[in-house]
Formats: sequence, C-alpha cells, structure tokens
Amino acid sequence: MATRLGLSEKDFLREYARKIGSKWSLKEITGPADLHRGHDCILLDRKSVPGKALCKVYQDRPNQCKTWPFWDQNINSRKAWDEAKKAAPCPGMGSGPLIPAEKILEALLAERASSKDAAW
Repeated sequence: MATRLGLSEKDFLREYARKIGSKWSLKEITGPADLHRGHDCILLDRKSVPGKALCKVYQDRPNQCKTWPFWDQNINSRKAWDEAKKAAPCPGMGSGPLIPAEKILEALLAERASSKDAAW
C-alpha cells in the first residue's frame, strides 16, 4: 500500500495507520453525517467523484477489504446481509454476477489467515 501511494513504509504507517497493542490498523475517519456511515477507512475517497467511494490503494487493498461484504457477521443471515447493505452500501451487493459460495469461502479463509498480523 505504501508503494502504491509513493511512500516509505515508515511514512505510510505514520500517515495512515495506528498501533493497537502490538498490531497495526488503518486509521478511520468520520464518514458523512448525512449518510450515517459512521467511520470510513482513511484510504476511502468519497470526494473526488461525487456519489462514489474510491479506494486510494484498490489494487493493493488488504484481504479484509477484498472480502467485503462477505464477512462472517454479514453472511450469517439475510437480516445481517440487509443491515450491512444499508449501513455500508457496496455496489455489488444484490447486483452483478453471482459469486459461487466456494469462492466466497476461499476469500474468507484467506482473510482469516492474513488477519493474524493485523488488528482487524
């Protein structure tokens, strides 16, 4: 992610991350109050293209981001899925090609494996 932004790892961590215990986590910013979004990742740009949420490091985003919205807490029930869709709309939720359950499971397992070194 640091390379994508043209920063050294040290500068990236200082600008975009925070330490939680012994692990690093991306900083969050307060989202637009009128949208009731809560907190956005510091790398999410909602200003450059009105109506769009663009990741500054999309090609290098963490597995946590790659697997959204298919997180355990979102897929355990239809109600949880609908609440996640309302709280943090994702353009792919409910539209586009159907993703096979095997692909979703594969991505979730990869996210869990990578989360050993992250605070999320």
